[in-house]
Amino acid sequence: MLDKIKRFPLIRALYRVPGLVSLYHFLWAVCAALFYGFPGKIIFVIGVTGTKGKTTTLELLNAILEAAGKKTALMSSLRVKMGEQSKKSNFGNTMPGRFYIQRFLSDAVRAGCKYALVEVTSQGAVLYRHRFINWNAGVLTNLSPEHIESHGSFKNYRRAKLGFLNYVGVRGGRIFINSEDENSGFFLEKLAKFNPIVFSRETEESERVFPKFNPARLAVATEPPKFLPSDFNRDNVAAAAAVAHSLGIPEKIIEEALLNFRGVQGRAEFLQRRPFSVVVDYAHTPDSLRKIYEALRVEAVKGSRFICVLGAAGGGRDKWKRPEMGRVAAEFCDEIFLTDEDPYDENPGQILSEIKSGIPDGKSLVTREIPDRREAIKAAVGLAGNGDTIIATGKGSEDWIHVANGRKIPWNERAILEEVLNENKNGRT
Repeated sequence: MLDKIKRFPLIRALYRVPGLVSLYHFLWAVCAALFYGFPGKIIFVIGVTGTKGKTTTLELLNAILEAAGKKTALMSSLRVKMGEQSKKSNFGNTMPGRFYIQRFLSDAVRAGCKYALVEVTSQGAVLYRHRFINWNAGVLTNLSPEHIESHGSFKNYRRAKLGFLNYVGVRGGRIFINSEDENSGFFLEKLAKFNPIVFSRETEESERVFPKFNPARLAVATEPPKFLPSDFNRDNVAAAAAVAHSLGIPEKIIEEALLNFRGVQGRAEFLQRRPFSVVVDYAHTPDSLRKIYEALRVEAVKGSRFICVLGAAGGGRDKWKRPEMGRVAAEFCDEIFLTDEDPYDENPGQILSEIKSGIPDGKSLVTREIPDRREAIKAAVGLAGNGDTIIATGKGSEDWIHVANGRKIPWNERAILEEVLNENKNGRT
């Protein structure tokens, strides 16, 4: 609806005036809240923001709340859930519009949900999509450079996250900060008046903040085999456990819920472990790529090969990270298959060349450029042998590959991989 309104020449002209842009978004936020009767004041709302880990932290927290017998609603880039009903989200990687969010909260209230769990993005905060919601808790998982083109600078990106958390604090909500993140000092200083709660994957720090409860211990002790034992997932476990504890949920229930948790689709997801491992992950920044590679290397069979399938988004999105992605891949991978992620209107070959430019000359690894993602996956699977690891990053659980002229190609990374594995003589055994 709003996209159609923006097509009018007068609206487009007004939209270019900075002060009016903020007012425009603010007024739409007011209208949405008024239309649905301010449902965010009725239900307990928890928002999770950060560069990485938002979806996994939300799913972990949802699992804990459900184990405690609480009816929940959840909205993330992965899915929209209302009680026992769940459907895949169709709004991509961003936070949906103001009317969508207010309707979601209104539906949650009518469905009898006690908690609403919401993924909050930096762009959503800039567009006032978090406004007129009484956030009872706000969680910052971590922060690293991302969406720089959209925000203009990392400082602006960080300021957007701060804006959301400050909004939570002003309304009396609890704020949770990951003390292990390198930007935690900035947020703890700026939000000091709200007495933010820090959580940590490190036992000593965790014990200081939670003398009778230790999220860090749970983060290490309760990871099932399918839930990848890695630092970033320990952060997510610690975050969810800390929030759950603040809600009065007994430690035994938290621990049991974490023990029964089996991961999130498209996030560090093992499709098979023998005769070789195949993993799908959403990592699409240099930092997240490094984290998943480091975690998988710990699990890898000594002397085995690390076969990486990766690309980078087009459409002018964060071009700076393309060579950085190549540099990180070169550090960990033995074989690299560069392929399409979401080229949009950019030349796919140019995107792959920019990734490849980050791979140091003389590096003893094999790099192949295969724009067709299915063909790249087939080549990677055909190359793998006993004990090797294939890691396909960038798409996760996304449903489409975005190409030129606004076209979308249906995509399911897991299904494609499973199909290729079944076709290949080295597949499942």
